Amino acid sequence: MSDPPRHTVSVVTPSFNQGAFIGETIESVLGQEGDFSLDYVVVDGASTDDSVEVIRRYESLLDGGKWPIRCRGIRYRWVSEKDRGQADAIAKGFRMAEGEILAWLNSDDTYLPGAIARAVDLFDREPDAQAVFGMAHFTDEKGGGLGKYPTGPFGYRELATFNFVCQPSTFFRRSAFEAVGGLDTGLRYVMDYDLWIRMAARYRFAYLPELLSTYRLHTASKTMAAGDASANHEEALRIVMTHYGWAPANRVFAWCHHRLKSKLPPSLADAGVLLVPFSLLAALWKYLRLNRAVRREDLYLLRPRNVRKLFQRQIDIYRDY
Repeated sequence: MSDPPRHTVSVVTPSFNQGAFIGETIESVLGQEGDFSLDYVVVDGASTDDSVEVIRRYESLLDGGKWPIRCRGIRYRWVSEKDRGQADAIAKGFRMAEGEILAWLNSDDTYLPGAIARAVDLFDREPDAQAVFGMAHFTDEKGGGLGKYPTGPFGYRELATFNFVCQPSTFFRRSAFEAVGGLDTGLRYVMDYDLWIRMAARYRFAYLPELLSTYRLHTASKTMAAGDASANHEEALRIVMTHYGWAPANRVFAWCHHRLKSKLPPSLADAGVLLVPFSLLAALWKYLRLNRAVRREDLYLLRPRNVRKLFQRQIDIYRDY
């Protein structure tokens, strides 16, 4: 009789009308290799494209013994029914999940080979860590490389200024997830960021400087849709103020920048001639209104060596590729 697996890892994939990408996502999860048992839950929001056909295809392959299993075992489950959005779908999947290590992978992202095994190994090496996060590649709609997501060693105060914990490359213990109350299903854009902040206030995050996933940027995604960028930054700013009691200068600027960009004619918005100076003026007024004074943390952020990096990466992640 073989030894039992060291861990059961539950991965949840929320999806809605992602038939063009979800097959690649599912294969990247089911193809993971290592000394762990995989519990995979796909939560579809009653898609009207061919998503369900794709999801069901992998069920048939597994049930028929035609899929090569490279870990200790795979349990694959799925549902397709209306939900209240992405956060609701993820929360539903976690309620179905059985593993003591959790993660979610959106239906247009992928795991790189060995991602889960590397995360599990780090949990074993650092048993006090309640979350593990690694690096990720940005890819375009066809899977072409667009550079790396800007991750780095963990710092709780630094998390207020930028979400360097890349969601598809992050794994966490169920005990910590449940202790902080799970996902806030009322959030539309930054449910991951809110969760990291709440977990990091109580538990240790371990950084794994290795590529674990691909993060797809395309015009149909909620992250990249031009009409959502302003709302995304506004929600992130609100979450930071709730948890830190501080509106960081770069986050205020990013929100003002994208809000103004959404209101300008495309010819002016793309040129940037008026966009940057008016964004700075709007950000200064908003910053003082929110913080009442210049915060000491922002004096550090506004050092010349930090300004370009902090402000520009807020914009670059949401530019249209």
